[in-house]
Amino acid sequence: MNSIINYVEIENRVVSATYRNLMIGAKVVLVDKTNDRQLTDPITTIASPAPAGSLRIRLPATVEPGDYYLKALNGHGAPVAQSVGFHVG
Repeated sequence: MNSIINYVEIENRVVSATYRNLMIGAKVVLVDKTNDRQLTDPITTIASPAPAGSLRIRLPATVEPGDYYLKALNGHGAPVAQSVGFHVG
């Protein structure tokens, strides 16, 4: 079962994404594309029992302009999916 996370859009520093085959306890993190560094904030935890859904992630002021992508981690912290890159202005 392949997990998928799809970046949809960013508007007013809120990232919208959809996911499929992510279980309860999976985490979605923001990663700096230039150095593949995972940011410590924001981290979104999947709480829905449904394996598919959507999420909105509000970016804190500490997230600087640049290129990023979303990475989904399973309950053990192993990467299971990655979105396309997007730009934060």
